[in-house]
Amino acid sequence: MNFTRWSARLPGTQRRAAARTEHAVSPDRRGDGSVPAARVERLTGDSPPVPAVDGLPAREVLDRVPALVALVHGPDHRIAYVNDAYATAFGARPLGEPAREALPELAELGLLPLLDQVLRSGRPRTLKSRKAPDGRSYTFTCTPAAEQRDRDGAEGAVLVFATDVTDHAEAAERLRASERRQRETAVTLQRSLLPQELEEPDDLRIAATYQPGGTEAAVGGDWYDVITLGGGRTALVIGDVMGRGVRAAAVMGQLRTAVRAYARLDLPPHEVLQLLDGLAAEIDANQIATCAYAIHDPNEGRLVYASAGHLPILVRDENGTVLRADEPTGPPLGTGGWMHASGSVPLGPGSTAVLYTDGLVERRDEDLDEGIAALERALAGATGSPQVICDRLVRSAGVTADHDDDVAVLVLQHPARTGADGELFRNAALELLGGVEAAPRARAFASGVLTSWRFPAELHDLGVLAASELVANSLQHGTPPMRLRLRRTDRRLIIEVTDGDDHLPRRRRAEPADESGRGIAIVATIASNWGSRRTPGGGKAVWCEFALPRTP
Repeated sequence: MNFTRWSARLPGTQRRAAARTEHAVSPDRRGDGSVPAARVERLTGDSPPVPAVDGLPAREVLDRVPALVALVHGPDHRIAYVNDAYATAFGARPLGEPAREALPELAELGLLPLLDQVLRSGRPRTLKSRKAPDGRSYTFTCTPAAEQRDRDGAEGAVLVFATDVTDHAEAAERLRASERRQRETAVTLQRSLLPQELEEPDDLRIAATYQPGGTEAAVGGDWYDVITLGGGRTALVIGDVMGRGVRAAAVMGQLRTAVRAYARLDLPPHEVLQLLDGLAAEIDANQIATCAYAIHDPNEGRLVYASAGHLPILVRDENGTVLRADEPTGPPLGTGGWMHASGSVPLGPGSTAVLYTDGLVERRDEDLDEGIAALERALAGATGSPQVICDRLVRSAGVTADHDDDVAVLVLQHPARTGADGELFRNAALELLGGVEAAPRARAFASGVLTSWRFPAELHDLGVLAASELVANSLQHGTPPMRLRLRRTDRRLIIEVTDGDDHLPRRRRAEPADESGRGIAIVATIASNWGSRRTPGGGKAVWCEFALPRTP
């Protein structure tokens, strides 16, 4: 006898008694190699019989189980039996009737094709958590109850077993609803922290898009920004906080705010990232972020940038050739201990640049470089406005509503202006040579240029005064080389003076007896905006702007 199988059904004391009587089993019963049916076993002379599973009446068991049970026969699935639980849930069912007419609840749940599959294959099938007409959820398991035709010629049967999983289904739905609310909160926070309207620089045309990941993906910390720095220069930022959910979005908001504050200092890109690196570690030492910060100066026709672990900027020139700005790239923000550096890439008239996050190019089944190469090919063939290019790049990358990661894209275009439009964008520059005699030459130059640009008399006089004061300030406090530059756009007049001294001027209140200190105050009073910055290689630039009257 197989004692292990037999004794597993006995209490501990009975097992020990059975072990003691194992040696009393006759040798001919142990040697026949068979296991007799354990319908009724008697352990000792006075022990009560223990019923085995084989001895239990199937009908009585099925009638009493809380699960729903039905037995159907043949290709029409005629009803052979339903238990009390089934009748309580869906009502009594007439025996012998086909399931399509007599069991409409199974037809509504799509269970009839499943019954056909079970009959054909002879294998069980399960349909998980379906909501029945009675409002409760069940998991249905269909099991073959007989061969296709048994020895009596009867047709095959299928046992339908339904377990009530309403509590589990409702708990799962509550969990999904909670996750949806959390995701909606994160998406709302994320979108509220992104710029609601992009700033519009004079010399660039810009478009951006942000698309959160699909419903199964938590919202990340992708962001972008456009910041006009004054003097015709524009800062462009894109970043990605590593992480998901509200926390990542909150960190993103803090970094974006900090970037805008640092940008107002008009620092080189690598110095901005250096400041952000320390701030990111203070915000959350366990979260890092990638970021690319770039500055466009229309006078130079280049994009000066620095990258903290971010993907390379792509630039397409006027001929359609795409350049990948790979270097220099430092580690992500928040890692510390790294000195960032700035690089540059040409961005002249007719060029288009793309800044993006990894959700646009990263795929689980391919290398990251392959995704960037595919984006380069898409950019090479993309034409039209920045918004058209932005949408085309997103489509070409296969980004859909159920994408598994956030996507942020920033497209900037330096249009080539010709004809009447080109007349609205003009430049003029004068090298300031010599000493104090350079001041009258600068005034005469500014007056002649502004007259040729046909500015109104009032704006002409204010422009000449501002140029005179900036040049006088540079001659007094700066060092050679010095240059006066005048630039007009369709919106403003920009006057800028550069020299070789890196000491930045500041506005202060001059006392009545002071003989100096009023130049910057005068410029700040008459101009729409003014500022200063250090230039690469030492030196500084001081500039001011005048808003042009809008033409009807």
